[in-house]
Amino acid sequence: MASAHNQGLSIFFDDTGAGCPVVLGHSFLCTGKMWHEQVPAFAETYRVLNLDFRGHGGSSEVTQSFSLYDAVSDVVAVLDEVGIERAVWCGLSVGGMVALRAALTCPERVEGLILMDTDAGAEHLYRKLRNSAMGLGARFLGIGPFLPSIARLMFGATTRRQNPALVREWKGEFSRVHLPSILLSLKALMQRDSVLDRLSQIGVPALVLVGEEDRSLPPILSRQIHDALLDSELVQIPAAGHLSALEQPAAVNKAVLDFLDRRFT
Repeated sequence: MASAHNQGLSIFFDDTGAGCPVVLGHSFLCTGKMWHEQVPAFAETYRVLNLDFRGHGGSSEVTQSFSLYDAVSDVVAVLDEVGIERAVWCGLSVGGMVALRAALTCPERVEGLILMDTDAGAEHLYRKLRNSAMGLGARFLGIGPFLPSIARLMFGATTRRQNPALVREWKGEFSRVHLPSILLSLKALMQRDSVLDRLSQIGVPALVLVGEEDRSLPPILSRQIHDALLDSELVQIPAAGHLSALEQPAAVNKAVLDFLDRRFT
């Protein structure tokens, strides 16, 4: 366990393995714990940096508004802390949004991209309205009443039907978040800019991976990213929703390791 410091905040991370560095960025409402099936598999061949974004897990709580570009600077601070110049940035959901912005604003720090269940566009109006309503409700009622809706957005129908224990476990994780930090994180997510028309500027190899049952950021959004990037591969994971790394870890690990082994060893 270690931490880096940026903008007055501590960013918690674990550093495991050796080889080409891979930095992991988790989903909104999650922590680095969501990669528990990936870290040991990846660390057999690669150096894995698994961090908690600001306001999540072991990292500092946040009290002021921030942007996804501030989150990019947090990851760079982690890389600086351990003396890594370039890494493959692997992110799911908001983690993928941060990775895309890193590739555009500090390409010298990005060796490759693994973009999972994410979006390159601005927040759609419907999701802004839905998320704003949930955020407002959570401010007054706490997150508890919204956990069933959150679970439906985070987990695919197959997982909810076949692996209810996993859903229950993560509803518990979601219920422990620091609510003021999460509301500010939600604000950053909803106010993000679109980078879709800039993706052709990214020249590093990319894997675009998405759960076929993702209702939160549907596969069409990953297809848009794949079509716009210069050098990318698209993989859809059957029987997985938004949190594909948790729902179908074996299939995700196979796809990611196949990509890493072909492109970075």
